[in-house]
Amino acid sequence: MHNVDNDAHSRLQCQGINPTFNMTPVDLSVFEKLLSPNRQVLTVSGKEFFQDRYKQLGWELREIKLRQTIRINNTNAQGKNLIERLNSLGVPLQKIPFLQSGYWVLDSKVSAGATAEYLLGLYSIQEAAAQIPVSLFSDLKGKKVLDCAAAPGGKTVQLADTMDNTGAIVALDVDKRRLTALGNHLERCRITNTVVYLMDARQTPLLNIPFDRVLVDAPCSGNFAGDRDWFKNRTLKDIQRNAAIQKEILTKASECLSRNGELVYATCSLEPEENELNMDWAIKHLNLQIQEISSYGQNGLTEIFGRKIDHSVARCRRVWPNETQGFFVAKLKRS
Repeated sequence: MHNVDNDAHSRLQCQGINPTFNMTPVDLSVFEKLLSPNRQVLTVSGKEFFQDRYKQLGWELREIKLRQTIRINNTNAQGKNLIERLNSLGVPLQKIPFLQSGYWVLDSKVSAGATAEYLLGLYSIQEAAAQIPVSLFSDLKGKKVLDCAAAPGGKTVQLADTMDNTGAIVALDVDKRRLTALGNHLERCRITNTVVYLMDARQTPLLNIPFDRVLVDAPCSGNFAGDRDWFKNRTLKDIQRNAAIQKEILTKASECLSRNGELVYATCSLEPEENELNMDWAIKHLNLQIQEISSYGQNGLTEIFGRKIDHSVARCRRVWPNETQGFFVAKLKRS
């Protein structure tokens, strides 16, 4: 366990959480068993293969140039005239219409990650679409929140900022090296309501805590917008394996959800196996219902490669790469 702040430890104890143990990551190799030994090994990959897939899903592959984005940490920046200060430093901003605290960085004369304001935690550098999942939760203040696969911490800080450092966040990640980045991010942004565990999200029932809000920002295959070698490195077998692990995480995370709690599922993958098909599976096997959301993006797909799935999956949002990277989000509650 890594305590970000003694206040966080005390706050968690007040919430009925006693963070006094460590968890070790599960060996990922055991989840190879999720893939049937009799299943044909699929190694199809390459730009043309994925280009054809996306065309079947209704989107034409194109070159993408992502725009740099920041998110203002309102708890820290209140009364600090941050936008004017950054503009005077040569970091002009433009409000992003579909985000509450997100801004495009225009032609900046200085690095947005090298200002005193950044080091003081007044803002975070966070991709625009990545700011959407946390915004889907209702009434976060004072709640007990589980953040699965939390490193490097952009959404954890966003959660804490939205909560005004109230309540308690339990943030998990399986990668010890990434936890260092998470801890540094929380410290820089003066987060005091979060405790971090080195723990696989598939072990969350061992915490024995009902959470009011659960964020499953699932480990996924990513997409080409942020990785120039993505088409060279990804195969359909990778995507199928990631989808299976995501189902495991969803299953265990949903077990920790309180009766009236909310679970937000998100990936930065474009692949339906990791997105709509996982949501179709979740409502059929996990006693969950997809909720209506008001969010940037297109409705979730309900027909995939000729296969029709539950109509409620249309309530999800799919963001194809454009000014942002690709993303997928859904909000679920118990049936």
